[in-house]
Amino acid sequence: MSYPQPLTPEEKPTEEKPPEEKPPEEKPTGTELGEAKRRLRLPPIVVICGSTRFMTEMAEADLRETSAGRIVVKPAVDMESPHGLRSDPGEADALKARLGDLHRAKIRLADEVLVVGAHVGDSTRAEITYARSLGKPVRFTHPEADPGARPPAL
Repeated sequence: MSYPQPLTPEEKPTEEKPPEEKPPEEKPTGTELGEAKRRLRLPPIVVICGSTRFMTEMAEADLRETSAGRIVVKPAVDMESPHGLRSDPGEADALKARLGDLHRAKIRLADEVLVVGAHVGDSTRAEITYARSLGKPVRFTHPEADPGARPPAL
């Protein structure tokens, strides 16, 4: 088993101003993030999207993608399953909004998107649109579910 090695001088991040000195609206661009990933020699990062009704399929996709050498990020909370964190409707709505923001951040972090499942609902469709607006490649476990696919010519 190989263990992580210390960063070489070339891999170490350059000195930046402390966060409190940066204007709050200043965020790394996709190019800066991509350069940091290359400098750190990170494997490709894939984000799994899809309906939480496909959590079992997402776990299988996670296994396949990880086995192929990719870092995988995916939804971790199924809002449909009962849990104490979601017992209050107001808190559940706030949690759902936070999870949506977090998932969009995962899409920004990822190099590509993998959509799992044969059904694409409104939320997943919005995630696909968002990913494509960022120029992220989008793959499908069920290509026929791609809302952007053109029907075959007759």
